[in-house]
Amino acid sequence: MAVSTETYNPWTVVHVVFEHLAEAGLHPVLGETGDPGEPAAALLRALGIEPGREDEGPAAPAVQAQLAEIRARMFPGVEEGSP
Repeated sequence: MAVSTETYNPWTVVHVVFEHLAEAGLHPVLGETGDPGEPAAALLRALGIEPGREDEGPAAPAVQAQLAEIRARMFPGVEEGSP
């Protein structure tokens, strides 16, 4: 019987932690002390969960392409990257 490895996106962990801190009245800031993705991945490994690939989450090229398509449909005439 093959055992499947459970994976989880580290950025989901970052999001959950930030939400929890914000609900506790704290004001977490992303990026001031470096990329939180690697510590989140280390936490997952410590819990016995293999971190998922970076291209599985919101940063995945396929997801970004789909979001760009939705933006183009919803906001015609607005160029990508304009305010």
